[in-house]
Amino acid sequence: MAAASISKTLLKGARGLKSHWIPPPLFPQLYSSSASASASASSVSSLTEPQSPGGERRWGWTKWFLFLPGAITFGLGSWQILRRQDKITMLEYRQKRLDMEPIPGSNLYSLREKSDPLEFRKVKVKGVFDEKKSIFVGPRSRSISGVTENGYYLITPLMPIPNDPESVQLPILVNRGWVPRSWRDKHLEDLPLDEQSNNIASPSSQESGRSSLWRFWSKKPKIVEDHVPVVTPVEVVGVVRESENPSMFVPENDLRHQWFYVDVPAIARASGIAENTIYIEDIHENINPSNPYPIPKDVSTLIRSSVMPQDHLNYTLTWYSLSAAVSFMAFKRVMPKKSRR
Repeated sequence: MAAASISKTLLKGARGLKSHWIPPPLFPQLYSSSASASASASSVSSLTEPQSPGGERRWGWTKWFLFLPGAITFGLGSWQILRRQDKITMLEYRQKRLDMEPIPGSNLYSLREKSDPLEFRKVKVKGVFDEKKSIFVGPRSRSISGVTENGYYLITPLMPIPNDPESVQLPILVNRGWVPRSWRDKHLEDLPLDEQSNNIASPSSQESGRSSLWRFWSKKPKIVEDHVPVVTPVEVVGVVRESENPSMFVPENDLRHQWFYVDVPAIARASGIAENTIYIEDIHENINPSNPYPIPKDVSTLIRSSVMPQDHLNYTLTWYSLSAAVSFMAFKRVMPKKSRR
């Protein structure tokens, strides 16, 4: 019995030692290297953490680039204010000149020689249209009774009337207004007929020598009558204008087939008159209902622009709104975030 009690006591002691005993590591070098790695990682993380609130070390001076879009849009809005003021000044200048009394046509070139600007001045001229030298510029669309129709501007030289002091002293170009496409087609069809008539006249003059003998023996010689076309003087009330400034999408003029925009010197050369010819746009309002074409320009179109002052004001508000929005977002991005408690 004593021996059995002693053996039980020894077994209990061995079990207690086994529960509190920790075996030594098999690879002590591995445990030491992992501990040093964890220590170095903790030290690196402490260095990379921002030292000041808001991430100043992380952003630095590059954060100011976030405000660049706001500055650009603010500048565009301010530029639109300047453009609006310039547009108001330009339209007031045009209106003031259109309200002046019309200049007589006989004084046009003398006034221009005195360096007096004539653009947007009303003029009243008298002369004769040279229909054969008409030029069609276009196509230009026009809405008639809700229907859009393509047509052209009809530009015709106005020639002086001999021995008439009230007529123009030198030829001028007149934009008579808008005409439908059929006018241009008819004009192009009539051009070869005129050339053929000129070509036919030359052989007849060559054969005049052959028929001279017959006319000598004839009792009634043939009398050739010269048919002089009837010249109808016209009076035009118009506004002096300059050449158009086409956009980059408008093709170049084809001087023999197609005119896309008004180029006063080129049209004058094609018409056989001086390049420094004055160019006016007809603005009369007395339209014959039975023969409405050409339709002259409306005076109100001369004091309008593709971008009116109200449009510039809308652009200003748009740019300033964008500037405020992007600046607010940039401010929220660089502001220090509040730490949660």
